[in-house]
Amino acid sequence: MTISSLISVLEKIAPLHLQEEYDNSGLILGNSKTDCSGVLLSLDVTEDVIHEAISQKCNLIIAHHPIVFKGLKKISGNNYVERVLLLAIKNDLAIYACHTNLDNVINGVNGYIADKLGLVNRSILLPKNQLLQKLTVFVPATHLNVVEQSLFAAGAGRIGNYSECSFVSEGMGSFKPEINSNPVVGQIGVRNTDKEQKLEVIFPAWLQSQVISAMKLAHLYEEVAYEVINLVNVHQEIGAGIIGELPEEIVESDFLSKIKNVFQAKIVKHTSFLGKKVKRVAICGGAGSFLIPHAIKAGADFYITADLKYHEFFDADNRLVLADIGHFESEQYTIDLFADVLRQNFPNFAILKTGVNTNPVHYFIS
Repeated sequence: MTISSLISVLEKIAPLHLQEEYDNSGLILGNSKTDCSGVLLSLDVTEDVIHEAISQKCNLIIAHHPIVFKGLKKISGNNYVERVLLLAIKNDLAIYACHTNLDNVINGVNGYIADKLGLVNRSILLPKNQLLQKLTVFVPATHLNVVEQSLFAAGAGRIGNYSECSFVSEGMGSFKPEINSNPVVGQIGVRNTDKEQKLEVIFPAWLQSQVISAMKLAHLYEEVAYEVINLVNVHQEIGAGIIGELPEEIVESDFLSKIKNVFQAKIVKHTSFLGKKVKRVAICGGAGSFLIPHAIKAGADFYITADLKYHEFFDADNRLVLADIGHFESEQYTIDLFADVLRQNFPNFAILKTGVNTNPVHYFIS
């Protein structure tokens, strides 16, 4: 079992192309071709987590937060980041981060939070656009099904909860084989006209290479006529935050108690109650103040996130209740998400969850 075998499973769910520009997800330290002795899962990478990985004989740590966000000019042990890297290098440990790319998929970090709260009828709160492309290819009618199925297998044709989506129209195609060509139909030097099917499918832009390769491999023609265009459509399953509904309405104070218990929060900072039942709930693990106006626009009764500043609480504007449960608290179950995905694919491999509480924030309660 190589390190690349493990991380490729995560990247199928959360491709690195989906991380934000400021992020540094991916293999931060180590060689992906190295055999993996065991995996330790954590929210953060600290010196205690490194020591735990060593004691558990795990040579790969998969974390949500990247230990390195910005470029390092020196690694001399002057801060915790440098000490972690030095310790990992000395002990041949690899470190992989799956951060905002996992935040941005509907079944990622926020999807797991939604599971914990029992939210139904979920959708992305702020979907991303310009992530989709459309492929149009012209195929003989006799070969349409072969090309179509090959494109579906390569990841094309998915729209929300639907797969194998395509559109086919009929037309006439013409071509004249030149010298040195090897036409399937027609004669060299003679213009040929045949009925063809125009096949159209959409796909995520990061799959372009494999989609086109699959199309060409399955196609009958020596030279395939096709075009790829970028779409401005939003991707329904990719973006920031999630909004959903509780199965039943609940009183605001009761819902706040539920949040506190589910996320084991020492405290929950929140805005004033509005005196109405809670039904629609917006969530964003980690720092999510940028989504407040979108939660309001989506008609959320409650918005759960973390790292809100004082003045940002005013942005609720008595239109919803803001609840700040803490950064670690909001994302802690990402470790369970990692475990679920990896154990499903590698049931007999050593996949361990950290026993170290990496939350740097403590609360004094007298």
